[in-house]
Amino acid sequence: MELKPIHQSVAALDVHQAKLTVCILVQSEAGETQCEIKEFGGFKRDRRAMAEWVSSFNPEVVVMESTGIYWKSPYAALEKVGIDALVVNARHVKNVPGRKTDIADAHWLAILARAGLLRGGFVPPQDLRELRLISRQMQKFGSILRAEKNRMHKILTDGGIRLAAVVSDIHGKSARAMIKGLLEGQTPQQVLSYADKRLKASEEELLNALDGELSPAHYFAVSQLMEHIEYLERQIALFLDHLLSGLRDQQPLLQALQTIPGIDEPGAAMLLVEIGFDMDAFGRADKLASWAGLCPANNESAGKRKAGKKRKGNAYLRRILCEIAQAAAKTRSGLADKFKGINARRGRKRAIVALAHKILKIVFSMIKTGDYYRDAKVDYEALQVERNAPRWIKKLIKYGYIPKPA
Repeated sequence: MELKPIHQSVAALDVHQAKLTVCILVQSEAGETQCEIKEFGGFKRDRRAMAEWVSSFNPEVVVMESTGIYWKSPYAALEKVGIDALVVNARHVKNVPGRKTDIADAHWLAILARAGLLRGGFVPPQDLRELRLISRQMQKFGSILRAEKNRMHKILTDGGIRLAAVVSDIHGKSARAMIKGLLEGQTPQQVLSYADKRLKASEEELLNALDGELSPAHYFAVSQLMEHIEYLERQIALFLDHLLSGLRDQQPLLQALQTIPGIDEPGAAMLLVEIGFDMDAFGRADKLASWAGLCPANNESAGKRKAGKKRKGNAYLRRILCEIAQAAAKTRSGLADKFKGINARRGRKRAIVALAHKILKIVFSMIKTGDYYRDAKVDYEALQVERNAPRWIKKLIKYGYIPKPA
C-alpha cells in the first residue's frame, strides 16, 4: 500500500551525538517529489548551518527522533530560526530490519511525516526546559542525600550507637547535635544536654543508645559523611531557591496545588516544570497520565481484557507523583480512603500508582480551571472552627462578650 502524501514539503532529522542526517522531501508543481539529503556535524556551527539549510526550504513539518538528550540542541537551533519541530518516539518510526542506515532512517522519517502519520511529544518552552535542569538535579541530590544518611546510620549502628531505636529521625535537630557532640569527643552524659525536652525517650534510654564503641575509623567515616550530608542539604536549598525564583510569576498556581494532600511547595514546583502550565498540549487528563506512564497499557484479545504493563513515561514526573501519593496516603482525606481500598484488594505498590494517577488527574483539572482542591471528606468549616475556636473564645472573654469562667 502506498502512503498518500498530505504535506507538500517536510524535513526529517536522524540525530546522533556528533552527526545529523537531514532529509528534505519537496513536491514540485508538476507533482514530482524532490529528495534532498545532507549530513551535518554535531557542533554549534553545524547545528546553525543545519537550521538555516532546513529553513531555506520552508517546510510545513519538521520531525526528529527523541534520541537520548542529543535531540535537544538541534531542537533549540531550529527554534531560533522559527521552526517548531515534532519530537517523535523512536518506537513509532522503527525501520525495516536489515535496512537501517542513517540516510534510510531520515528518509523513512520524512515519508511518514509527509503522510501525516507522526505525532510529536510534549516539549515544554525554553524557560521550563531550563528549570527542568534545576529540578532534576535537585532530585538527584535528594537521592544521594538519602543514600548518605542511610550509610551514616549503618556506620553508627556498626559502632554500637543505637540512637535510631529511641528517636524517630537521627537527622533531626536534637539527634544531629548529639552525634556532632560525640564526634567532637564529648561523652554521652555531655551530649545529653543537646536533647530536646519534647523527645519521648527518657534520659536513661538516650544514654544507653549513645553508649557505643566507636573506633577511629568510625569517627573518620561518620565525620566525613556528616560534612557531605550538610553540603548536600545546602546545595538542595540553593537549587530550590533558584527553582522557586524562576516560578515567581506562578505563585497563585503553586499555592493552589499545595491544597492537595501530600503536596508541599517543592513538590508543586517540580510538578509544574515537568508538565507545564498549558494543559491544551495534552488535551485530556488520561493522555497526560499515559504520557507520565501512570496508566496500564491496552491488552485485549478475543474480547478478553488482560493485564497490561504500564508504558514507559516521564520517570521524573512518575517519581514525584509516587512520593506525593506516599504522603497523601498518610493523611485524613478522600485520597487516603482510596489508597486503603485499593491496598486491601491489590497491594501497596498498585495502590500507590493508582493514587498517583488520581492526583495527576486532579492536578490537570486544577491547572486547567485555575481552582483549588476541595476534598469530599473534609469539613473545612469545622476544621477552621477547630483551629481558631480557642483564640476566638479568648478574645470574646477579653472584650466582655462572654463572661469569664468562675
